Amino acid sequence: MAFHSPQFLIFFPVVTLAYFLVPQRGRCAWLLAASYFFYLCWNPEYVVLLLLVTAVSYAAALLTDRRQDRRWRRGWTAAGIAATLAGLFFFKYFNFAADTAAAVLSWVGITAAGPHLDLVLPLGLSFYTFQAVGYLADVCGGKTAAEGNFLRYALFLSFFPKLVSGPIDRSDGLLAQMREGQGEWGLNAPFDFDRMRRGLLLMVWGMFLKLVIADRLAILVDTVFPSYWEYGGVHLAAAAVSFSLQIYCDFGGYSAIAIGAAQILGFRLMDNFRQPYLSLSIREFWRRWHISLSSWFRDYLYIPLGGSRKGRGRTWVNLMVTFLVSGLWHGASWNFVAWGGLHGLYQIAGDLLRPARDRVCAALRIRREALPWKIVRGLWTFALVTVAWVFFRAESTAQAVGFLARMATHLSLSLDGITGLGLDWKDLLAAGAAVLVLLIADLLGQKGSVRDRILALPLPARWAVYYLAVFSILIFGIYGGNYDPSQFIYGNQF
Repeated sequence: MAFHSPQFLIFFPVVTLAYFLVPQRGRCAWLLAASYFFYLCWNPEYVVLLLLVTAVSYAAALLTDRRQDRRWRRGWTAAGIAATLAGLFFFKYFNFAADTAAAVLSWVGITAAGPHLDLVLPLGLSFYTFQAVGYLADVCGGKTAAEGNFLRYALFLSFFPKLVSGPIDRSDGLLAQMREGQGEWGLNAPFDFDRMRRGLLLMVWGMFLKLVIADRLAILVDTVFPSYWEYGGVHLAAAAVSFSLQIYCDFGGYSAIAIGAAQILGFRLMDNFRQPYLSLSIREFWRRWHISLSSWFRDYLYIPLGGSRKGRGRTWVNLMVTFLVSGLWHGASWNFVAWGGLHGLYQIAGDLLRPARDRVCAALRIRREALPWKIVRGLWTFALVTVAWVFFRAESTAQAVGFLARMATHLSLSLDGITGLGLDWKDLLAAGAAVLVLLIADLLGQKGSVRDRILALPLPARWAVYYLAVFSILIFGIYGGNYDPSQFIYGNQF
């Protein structure tokens, strides 16, 4: 049941209406039942795994919380984390580990065929597993008390708006709201019209990003990448840039719908994107992109490794380890590891070259706050991110290297054949206009909430925006017999 499917357009209003009609003491059970039904519509055979991860992490947290001795607390936490991660390793990394081991053995002259299991990755496994691991770490560190109410904790892990693709929320965020349940936010929050219209605006924006931009650009990307050797450099560059925009609008659209749906129900989820392609450096990009995951790795991996506290060299090692693990989290394939490693190298190179860059700027009297310099930095950052995305989209590291090599060596400024990439001129114009809307929205978002601006408009203008947004989705959204509405990039793969 994808967010943009007809089934969800029935499911969500029914769940919301019933949620605000049932007695407050029954809301947790109702949302939990709705969340498990939502997951059953996706992966009915793997709902047991979700329940198992919930039970194991719940019990481990209680056992940790009851111990005062640091060694016992760490022991129960380590056992809980290991047991929680076991399912993720088995379904996502078993075949990858077996194939890698077989390849290593072949390098030393030993021929061995590793076991290869026919496994389907359960949807959302990486997300709810990491949320459970973060919760166990918070309990061990004394950041939060172990949740004694099993239903409430189960809802924390399975809350349907963020179940399949996040955001990866924390114990001091979503779980705290479920515990307190007072005032404007939480399980006891009353229905609020203003909160509803704000949430609906965000959901409509997410639908626009997904259906009008991401799914249209996906046609071009899926045409070029599998047979990249047939195209020239300008076409490959168009495909690479299109994928950069596609993955932003696809995942950003999902996050917007998830956050908006949760807001209607009275819950605040973490922001996941803050205009990432307006970043002026790779470091800034990662403060704006997939914020819930990047902050998770910062808090639970990078800082425990030592962060930036133990010298420059150790900081670089910690950065590289964090980004390599982040790449592996995104997919059990070496091209994802290369994608993560490339981002790590970007940050290390930026740190190394900063003194030289400062001297050049001083010699040329370049003002850091000057708009032309910001544009140059922004375009350079976007180019670096786009190059890295090629590894993310490619089927293998070899394909990514071949793609980039051909793009660099078959240079041409000719646009001949650009309409042979799966999109005609009308589709290209529609995509261009929609991307322009996205750019304007992100630029405005730099200076404050776009939703606040819309809601502050006079009534006729406000409703004009509503109608324009809805009809844009209905008219320019990608539909049809061959269109599969269940395909979210992150929901499908992670």
